[in-house]
Amino acid sequence: MLMSNLPSVRRPVPFRALSFTLRILEKAGLMRQPLGMEALLAAARRQTGLDNFGDETFREPLSRLLDSCQNEARLNTFGKCALTQDTLQLLNNRLHIQRDRGQWPRIAEEAIIAPLFITGLPRTGTTLLHGLLAQDHDLYYAPATWEVMFPSPPPSLGENKRIKRAERRLAGFDWLAPEFRKIHPVSAHLPQECIAIMSHTFMSDQFPAMYDIPAYLAWLQHQDMRPVYQYHRQFLQHLQYGRPARRFVLKAPVHMLAIEALFAIYPDALVVQTHREPLEILPSAASLTMVLRSTFSDFVDPAAIGSEMTKFWGDAMERFLDARKGLRAEAFIDVDYPDLIGDPIGVVRRLYSKLGNDLSSEVELRMRAFLEAYPRAKHGQHSYTLATFGMDPEKINKRFSSYCTRFSRLSSDPKPEPSGPRDRVSTADPRSLFSEGRQMIHTNPG
Repeated sequence: MLMSNLPSVRRPVPFRALSFTLRILEKAGLMRQPLGMEALLAAARRQTGLDNFGDETFREPLSRLLDSCQNEARLNTFGKCALTQDTLQLLNNRLHIQRDRGQWPRIAEEAIIAPLFITGLPRTGTTLLHGLLAQDHDLYYAPATWEVMFPSPPPSLGENKRIKRAERRLAGFDWLAPEFRKIHPVSAHLPQECIAIMSHTFMSDQFPAMYDIPAYLAWLQHQDMRPVYQYHRQFLQHLQYGRPARRFVLKAPVHMLAIEALFAIYPDALVVQTHREPLEILPSAASLTMVLRSTFSDFVDPAAIGSEMTKFWGDAMERFLDARKGLRAEAFIDVDYPDLIGDPIGVVRRLYSKLGNDLSSEVELRMRAFLEAYPRAKHGQHSYTLATFGMDPEKINKRFSSYCTRFSRLSSDPKPEPSGPRDRVSTADPRSLFSEGRQMIHTNPG
């Protein structure tokens, strides 16, 4: 499909009114967006009064991101505003973090010990597991959304109204893209995933999720990600400063693309990989991408998104499986999505046992309260189909055959999700990855 023939996205009336107003202001020259890299760098310096961005390796990624956004993304007026403001916020955060490291030099001495990374294909329960583990405030530290959005000064020194700032920003996004909350829970207090941290290097798949930027994405997939994880570690040091050391629990599906770089920076890391049938997750991931991109562009191509998701996550899984063979087997733990949805507390209890910890009754109560506060379909049912995105089940099965072969009990045939409460114990299903003996968690499968 030619880009010029793409149908325009239908908008709610308030969104159309805002877009109309922004276009008028833009045409009148009252709302020019500085999309050039040097202009944005200069604006960040003016806003903060600072000039040290730290490691200068972020410049090429930023330049490539901005070029792709201008030449490929077909941003609407709101998209241009969002790109400008988000980029400025990331640059301002870099400047403030460098200032803080000078003001509190012991930040650089913070030890990040054996962080736990949750990864897997998108829509496989990584967010649910991340949220559950975050309820154990004594054992784990899961960076909150407000901390990642506004990290300076170190959160231990006080939140300084940053929670309210984050809530206002999230409320604005919810107003613009109300469908998103049906797909992914959002709150200033909820754990944030690593792509938001990695975005400070401008090498993150957060940007392709928001914008249709194939040139940037193709370039990103062939980069050495070790500098990204080095900055990621500095960011964690910043968050931990002034607090008792706890094990970080972190999550992002994109870690699959750079697992060797992750272990190069965090050699004592542990990884939990979640599993779900590819035919279930790919249209869901495509739906999430379409909702995001349609906020920032008036033209989206569902079929192109479907093809992109299949290729991107197929490549990511193959790369991850190849890399995992060469890494220490005891560093990996596998969790099956049907088990996690059917009996989340049971899965967590087994995970704790595998890690040598006990799940206290107090923490279990907090986890159950979390499940009640964030039930599935809380904001409405997330509906999606393979056909919407032009996805061919046979092609998907073929694309993910190595994955399904490696985890031989995982079927590519989708099945209905449980309709009862999230903590209901599921019955044995022969297609479930760990259904044999109901062993929900194990290491080194195959």
